[in-house]
Amino acid sequence: MLRSFFLKTLDKYASRWLVLGIDVLLVCFSFLLSYIIRFNITFNFNTDQLILQVPVIIVVALSSFLMVGSYKGIVRHTGTKDAFNVFLGITIYTLLISFIVIVNQVLKLSTFTIPISIIIIHYFVAVFILIISRYVFKAFYDVISTELNTIRNVLIFGAGEAGIITYGALNRDKKYNYDILGFVDDDPNKINKKIDRIKIYDFSKIDEDFVNRYDLSEVIISTQKIRPSRLLEITDKLLSLEVEIKIVPPLVTWIDGDLQANQIKQVNIDDLLNRQQILIDNPIVKKEVNNKVVLVTGAAGSIGSEISRQIASYNVKHLVLIDQAESDLYNLQQELHQKGIQNFTAIVSDVRDRKRMRTIFEQYKPHKVFHAAAYKHVPLMEDSPYEAIKVNILGTKKIADLAVEFKVERFVMVSTDKAVNPTNVMGATKRVAEMYISCLSKKQKKTKFTTTRFGNVLGSNGSVIPLFKKQIKKGGPLTVTHKDITRYFMTIPEACRLVLEAGTMGKGGEIYIFDMGKSVKIYDLAKRMISLSGLKYPEDIDIEITGLRPGEKLYEELLADGENTVNTYHEKIMIAKTQKIDEDLILGVIQQLLLAKNKLTNIEIVGLLKKMVPEFISNNSVFEKLDHNESSLN
Repeated sequence: MLRSFFLKTLDKYASRWLVLGIDVLLVCFSFLLSYIIRFNITFNFNTDQLILQVPVIIVVALSSFLMVGSYKGIVRHTGTKDAFNVFLGITIYTLLISFIVIVNQVLKLSTFTIPISIIIIHYFVAVFILIISRYVFKAFYDVISTELNTIRNVLIFGAGEAGIITYGALNRDKKYNYDILGFVDDDPNKINKKIDRIKIYDFSKIDEDFVNRYDLSEVIISTQKIRPSRLLEITDKLLSLEVEIKIVPPLVTWIDGDLQANQIKQVNIDDLLNRQQILIDNPIVKKEVNNKVVLVTGAAGSIGSEISRQIASYNVKHLVLIDQAESDLYNLQQELHQKGIQNFTAIVSDVRDRKRMRTIFEQYKPHKVFHAAAYKHVPLMEDSPYEAIKVNILGTKKIADLAVEFKVERFVMVSTDKAVNPTNVMGATKRVAEMYISCLSKKQKKTKFTTTRFGNVLGSNGSVIPLFKKQIKKGGPLTVTHKDITRYFMTIPEACRLVLEAGTMGKGGEIYIFDMGKSVKIYDLAKRMISLSGLKYPEDIDIEITGLRPGEKLYEELLADGENTVNTYHEKIMIAKTQKIDEDLILGVIQQLLLAKNKLTNIEIVGLLKKMVPEFISNNSVFEKLDHNESSLN
C-alpha cells in the first residue's frame, strides 16, 4: 500500500510547479559546478561570495522561466520544442545576469559581481544539464507511470482459510502486480479486525466513494461455500461500481492442493445463474455402461456430443455415434482420437432412414441407446412442421421401435421443457415423442424406456449466451425478444450427467425432470454479460427488444397442467406424474402422419398435433387460428 501511495502521489503532484522548482535547483547546481570547473575541479574560491550570489541567481532564473514558460511542457511528452524553450530560458537568464553584473559595475551600485568566465561556463553547463534532465525525467516518469498503471488494487472477499490462501498466492506471484488493500467479509465478528496487518472491511461499506478513494481495480471472491444468490448479489453490486470481479476456483482444481495466482479466473456468466452446480459421481452410471455397446443419436449436437464424451471416459465395449451433420461429427471424432479413445465408430446417417438404422442395429447390437437427435429451433420448426414431425416424432419412433426389436436394455430420450404445455410446433412434436415412448413402454417390458426433460443449456447451439457474445463482439445491440422473458439454464456437462444418471433409474416409462434452479430473466442476463465484458449498458452497448418470435413462450415450464412430481434418490432428479394418455388416439394419429405426411399441408399437420396434444395452444403464430376453430382438428 505504501508503494501504491508513493506512486500515485508522484503521478498527481508531478506538476509544472514541481518542474519549475527542479529547474531552479538545477540552475543553482550548475552555477556551483561552473565555479568548480573554473577553478580546476577544486573548491579554491570564495564560498561566501558564492552564497551571496545564489539568491540573485534564483530570482533571475525564476523570472526567466516564468517569462518563457519552459516549465509548462508535459514532461512525459518532452521533445525538441521543450528543449528549445529550456535553451531560450537559459539564454534570457544569462543575458539578465550579465546585464545586472555590467550595470552594477558601471554604476557601482554595490559590490555584487560575477566573473564573466563563470557566466559563460554557467551558460553552457546549465543548458546541457537542464535539457538532459528533461529527457532523464521523461524516462523516469515512463518507468514510474508504467509501474503505476500495472498495479492492481484488490480486495479479497472472504477472510476465512481460502481468503488467507489467496492472499499468500497473490503475494508470492511475481508476474501480476497486485496491491492488496484488504479483505471483505459478511461476518460481523471479523469486520475491522486485521490479518497480517491487512484490514477486514464490511462489504456493505464498499461503495463508489471507497472505490474512488482507494482506486479499487478488482475484487477476488475467495470463499468455497457461497450461496449462488449471494454470489449474484455481490457481482451485481460490484458490476454497478465498475469493479472487475474474479473468483477462486474450487479446491479440487488447485495444483497439488496449492492455489496459484494464474488459476484465479474472471467471473463468467456460468457462475451467475443463481443455482448450485450439480456434481455427480455415481458408480452405478459407470457400471451400467461397463463393457456395453452404447449408441448415441444426434451425437454431434451440443447434448449428444457431451453425452458421448462422458460415456467414452467409461469402460464401454463400443460407442456408436450417429449424426447427419458431417463436419460436427468429424470434429467429435478427431477430439476423441486425440484423447486416445479408439473403441468407437462415427457414422454419418439420418435417424429417419429406417433401413440404414436397422443395418446399424444389426451390426453393432447396442445394449443402451441415448436418443438426442432432434430439431430444436422453435422459429424454424414453426415454418417447417413437416420436417419437425419427420425427425422429432417419426425419427424417434423408428429408433424406439428398433430398440424394442433388437431387445435394447435401456432407451433414454432427451426431451425439453418446451414439450410442457407447448406453444409451438417444436415443443408439440417433442411432447408427442414423449407420449409415444410412454405407449411403447407399456406394450413391452424387455426394453426400459426413460425420458429426460430439462430447459436451456448454456453454450448449446442456438443458445442465447453464444448469441450475446457474438453481438457484444460486433458492438451490439443485444437482442432480447421480450423484457420479461425468463428461461431455466443448466450447463451442458450438468445436463448430460443428469441424463446418464436418469438412465440408470426406474422400471421404464418414467419422465424425469431436472431441478433447474430459479429461472433467469434474459434481459438481466444480457446486462450482466455487457458488464462482464468490461462495457457499460446502455452507453457502450444497448439492448434491443425485438418482440416474441413465432411459437415462443414468455415463461418456460417443466411440468404440464395436472402434473406433479415424485422424488427420487437424487435431489436434483424428479419423476413427473404425467397425465393419462389415450394410447389408441396417439398411435392412430402417428400412423396417419406416417402414411400421409407427404400429402398433408402445414395446417393439417399442426391440426393433427393439436389433436394429440390438447394443451398445445399456439402463441404468436399463424397456427393460432386452429385454436379458435376446433372443427379443423377433426
